[in-house]
Amino acid sequence: MIRTAVVGVGYLGRFHAQKYASLRNSKLIGVADSSAAARDALAAELGTEPVADYRELLGKVDAVSIVTPTPSHHEIAKEFLAAGAHVLLEKPMTVTVAQAEDLIGIARRKKLVLQIGHLERFNAAVQALQPIMGVPRFIESARLAPFKVRGTEVDVVLDLMIHDIDLILSIVRSPVVAVDAIGSSVFSKEIDIANARLRFANGCVANATASRVSLKTERKLRMFQDDAYVSVDLHQKVLTVIRKGAGVGLDGMPQVAIEENNFEQGDALMSEVQAFLQAVESGTEPPVSGEDGLAALRMAISITEQVESSRRQFAAAPSGASVILSTK
Repeated sequence: MIRTAVVGVGYLGRFHAQKYASLRNSKLIGVADSSAAARDALAAELGTEPVADYRELLGKVDAVSIVTPTPSHHEIAKEFLAAGAHVLLEKPMTVTVAQAEDLIGIARRKKLVLQIGHLERFNAAVQALQPIMGVPRFIESARLAPFKVRGTEVDVVLDLMIHDIDLILSIVRSPVVAVDAIGSSVFSKEIDIANARLRFANGCVANATASRVSLKTERKLRMFQDDAYVSVDLHQKVLTVIRKGAGVGLDGMPQVAIEENNFEQGDALMSEVQAFLQAVESGTEPPVSGEDGLAALRMAISITEQVESSRRQFAAAPSGASVILSTK
């Protein structure tokens, strides 16, 4: 029986705790949160101990989910790793690359599991995608959502786009050689909408858009490779593969083979928590390692820096300046 706990039981942390409480190989020791109302209500629901200070759990648990605001990730994860606990750390991993590298180093030295909460890896449509993917030439992602105050302590790249960054990096598996990005703030003091174009060493190009000021919710991934066009609706859990058929129509056009699969909504978070505990039990590498989290974080920070640079250039441009296009 793995002794588990959750630090931070707001909207998402509450679900983490419910998963641990329901699993047969987990004993939920406690839930920690600065909000007495949140921790007490959840502890009463799940029959566990509520604590105000997460340090009360150090040395008492084998594994912990850390679901607090990003700026606190490094400090809390470092203390649990130092105390010998395996850590499932929500994304983005940390605020800085140096902090992420520090956690990876501690986990490696102490032979502990450090898994990062990139939940889309456990999306049923994404998991079905793996066996059919070849080498994509172009990838396009769009992640759009209405504005919510929750998560605005970081910009939209670290809040939303980082999901697609992680997926794209895991699919392409080639070094990024160039980044071009642009974005703007709308409702918050941080960047609320951004677009990034990534060029990889193997020639693949990815175009990613993320917005938290949209009127609709959309999470889509489209990939083009030499033998197929693949579309993944991450929100509706639909995987569509379009390939050139074997025959030719009466009009001389090649036939097209379309295969569409719809998947049950499932419980990606449960799969994520189960994978974490399995890695703890077996001592094996988790599906989304600290190194994976670091790679996504490094790229997200690079994109944010590009966006800020483009914003400074725009602000420095002369007022009323315009571009005149001439044709010959």
